[in-house]
Amino acid sequence: MTEQKNQTNRKGIIAMLAASLCFSTGGLLMKVIPWNPLAINGARNLIACLVIGIYILLTHHRLKWNGVVAVGAVCMAGVTTMFAVATKMTTAGNAIVLQYTAPIWIIFLLFLFFKRKPEKTGMISIAIVLLGILCFFFEGISTGKWMGDVFALLSGIFYAGVFLLNSFERGDALSSMFFGQLICGAVLCPMVSRETAFGAAVLIPVIILGAVQVGLAYILFSIGTKYTDPVTASIVTAIEPILNPILVAVFYGEKLGKFAIVGAVIVIGGILFYNIRNSIS
Repeated sequence: MTEQKNQTNRKGIIAMLAASLCFSTGGLLMKVIPWNPLAINGARNLIACLVIGIYILLTHHRLKWNGVVAVGAVCMAGVTTMFAVATKMTTAGNAIVLQYTAPIWIIFLLFLFFKRKPEKTGMISIAIVLLGILCFFFEGISTGKWMGDVFALLSGIFYAGVFLLNSFERGDALSSMFFGQLICGAVLCPMVSRETAFGAAVLIPVIILGAVQVGLAYILFSIGTKYTDPVTASIVTAIEPILNPILVAVFYGEKLGKFAIVGAVIVIGGILFYNIRNSIS
């Protein structure tokens, strides 16, 4: 029984690790595509919708459509759109780390809508993360990229909405992902017609973004969360905000500023502190 449990846990860790690696390619791929971020997001969402749709058919998953799924779909469209815009307007590192603040916004939303007061661990984590956010905005004001940081924070809030809404009984993660990407793709994809660069160096990254960085990543993430305990999951997913800016720095030459590096360490540390303490308490 113990061996079977260990095998199941390893399966979850591998799936979560693979998902994080897929997510991590987003910053680099968006940087090398010379399109408007809305056009990029429309194209990648339409491709991701096709990938997830095939997965739904193969697994015979029954799609749901109700108010909770609809709001979740809007949140899904919002997180991908805000992240795409943020990545173009600020550094990829700023965009992904500020999106990674989602658990803190979940605490705020739970208090706002359900009057659920955060515990001591949550309050400490909020204070730590807000300090990290201040470092990012100090860097952003000095470089003129603070609006990109605002969009990155919005992506984190939408991401929090996805996690929160799909926790409801009437919610369904795959349905929200599918419909959110379908709606986002249908609305934004026409903007691709305004672009002029359509060579292989552009189209290949767009296809990888949709099929791997969004479609496959979310499928792996949904599998991994079934078999991985919260502590392990929080540690493995922390690879994304670390690896994303490293890939961009190595292959694109974009680096984080000094204050942004400090902010990244503080934010990631604050989120890990919250996840680990909340899971073992």
